[in-house]
Parts: sequence; C-alpha cells; structure tokens
Amino acid sequence: MLLEQLKKTVKRYGLIKKKDRIVVGVSGGPDSVALLYLLNSLQKELRLGLHIAHLDHMLRADSDKDAAYVRALAEKLDIPATFGRVDVKVLAKKGSEEEVARNARLDFLFQVAARVKADSIALGHNLDDQAETVLMRVLRGAGLYGLRAISPKRNIRGRQVIRPLIETRRSQIEAFLKKKKIKPRRDASNSKDIYFRNKIRNDLLPYLEKGYSRNIKAILANMAESVGSDYDYLLQASLRAWGKKQARIGLKKLSRLHPAIKRIIFREIISKLKGDTRRIGFRHIKEIEDLILNRPLNSVVDLPGSISVTKGKNTLSFRSVFP
Repeated sequence: MLLEQLKKTVKRYGLIKKKDRIVVGVSGGPDSVALLYLLNSLQKELRLGLHIAHLDHMLRADSDKDAAYVRALAEKLDIPATFGRVDVKVLAKKGSEEEVARNARLDFLFQVAARVKADSIALGHNLDDQAETVLMRVLRGAGLYGLRAISPKRNIRGRQVIRPLIETRRSQIEAFLKKKKIKPRRDASNSKDIYFRNKIRNDLLPYLEKGYSRNIKAILANMAESVGSDYDYLLQASLRAWGKKQARIGLKKLSRLHPAIKRIIFREIISKLKGDTRRIGFRHIKEIEDLILNRPLNSVVDLPGSISVTKGKNTLSFRSVFP
C-alpha cells in the first residue's frame, strides 16, 4: 500500500513531525497530486497543517487549466492554497528555460512557506526521478556532491525541503491514482525529447532496463543513497576542519588536508557567499587548486556568480564581487 510506503520513508528519514505545517508543491501532475492525497490522509493522525502552492510557468497554452485543476482540488480537500504566475520564457533570456523555471518555482515555494510559517516544503520527486537525476549527473561528470542527486531531506535557505515519495516508483503512484479514480493533469512535453531529462527518461533508461538490468532504477537510487551518506560524513569532517567558517583559510592549514576535504571546504565557502554552488563545476575547483600550487602571490581566479578567489602570502581568500 502506497501510504505505508510513504510512512516508512517519513520515519526512516525523519521527514515529518506531529503538528508540522507543510507547504505542498502541487503542479497538478501525478506525483504531486498523489503526494497531496497521501499527506491529507495523514492530517488527522499527525495533526498536520497543509498548504498548497501552485506556480504557473506559462510555458504551455493550457497551463491555466493546471491552475484551475489545483484550485478545484484545494476546494475539494478543503486545504488552503496560494497561486502564482511567472513568464519563464521572458525570464529565460537570462539563462536556460529549465534552470529559470526551477529557480522561479523554488523562490515561489519559499515565499509561500515564509508567509504561512511552514516548517517544511514537500515535493513529489519519486524513485524514477532519482534514477534519472543520477544518470544526468553521471553524464555531466559530477563528483560525490552531485551524485547524491535528490536527497529525501535537505536544508535549503534555512528551511527543510522534504520528498516523502523518493523511495516510491512512478508505477506505484500511477496504480494508486488509478485505484482511487483520481485523474491528474498530464504534461504532454514529458513525452517529447525536448529536455535532457526527457531523453534520459524516454530513451536511455528503457535501453538500460532492456539490455542491462531490469532493476537499474533501484540500483541508481541505492547508489545515490550510498553516496549521500558518504558525502555527509565527509562534509561533517570538512566543517570541523574549516573551523571558524570564514571566507578565508590558511594556506598552511590547507596543505595538511586531504584533497576531498579541501574541495568540500571550497564548495562550502562558495555556497556561503553565493547562496548555492550551481554552475560551479570540477574544473573550477581544479583551477582553485592550481592557484594554490602554481600561481604567484596575489593571483586571482574568477568564478561564476561573481565570486573571486585570491592567493595571499598566507591565506586563500574568497569574496563576492558585484558589478
């Protein structure tokens, strides 16, 4: 039973406590609709306070119908809801459509969570999404940080983002909706190889399932969990080594640290200054290492997101540089 599976995931990762206020991101698609119904069924038992958040990206001509569907769903379940609209195509002039849509959605969810004083934000990512993300990261050359893929629980901007369906297969979600006679909205673009994720979903994963392992999705999801656990251990060791959490660190101290610890410290400093580490790849980390080992004093490395790294006589300094 899907509800029991969700309860196990919630208990295993400590995703939800009694009396939690939770903002549920609901697009109208199968995953988020199933998540909403499941959390709603736990409302009385755990005395949860649910609040629906729906953002219309205006990417499809019928996207307003998604909002109408979610509005009707909110009324049916008697759950308060907040709706927003953003023209991603206009904003995408500043970046890729996928990244702009993701950032707009996160901004909206965090604004809603802050307004309703929510403890966490629940998203409908499932085991299939996890497998797709791991493959995407492998093909892009990610390290441990990237191969963690989608965490069941992650602190972002000081608030918990939880994914109670992360151990649930997409087929289980579809079966649940069919049994309950719930008809979610369907995004036709998911079946087209427009985006990188769609190519992974529609072409590569079926190919791997057929030719290599029928259990490839679970294998990839297990890999993400294992890598995530290892990374968390290294992160704690890195935070201890970083010490005062300043945006500068002694070169002598760095020389005594294992490369894995040093690289995590670099990423943590960048994240502290920039707010995230998006667009910071392995080549940028290698450039910082080259700065330390081979370049003269006062040399500077400029990173994406207006971050500069300077090699001083005794320290390596990071700072934000705003044009």
